[in-house]
Amino acid sequence: MIYELRVYHAVPGKLKALSQRFGTTTLKFWDKHGIRQVGFWTTYIGENNNDLYYLLEWKDLDEREQKWDAFQNDPEWIHARALTEADGPLYTHITNMILRPTSYSKLK
Repeated sequence: MIYELRVYHAVPGKLKALSQRFGTTTLKFWDKHGIRQVGFWTTYIGENNNDLYYLLEWKDLDEREQKWDAFQNDPEWIHARALTEADGPLYTHITNMILRPTSYSKLK
């Protein structure tokens, strides 16, 4: 397995709307496309409390490419995303990393 850590840097004041979009809309599309989430987090104590972190699980890079591309190009998702951004974007940028577990990691 490999893991993808994505950090959405929310537009100030829009973290709640971004989080709601994931909880009510995005996850339904991920289920449709077989995208597996490990978890979501926001910063409770730390430097920046305007970010949304999440971790995805993939068998390999080929699975990621196939499923992520299908999700990103889904016309229903594109429409749903546009509706949530009618008043402007919800995030300024995304930080993305593909992670490989170490031999001593609980997640393999």
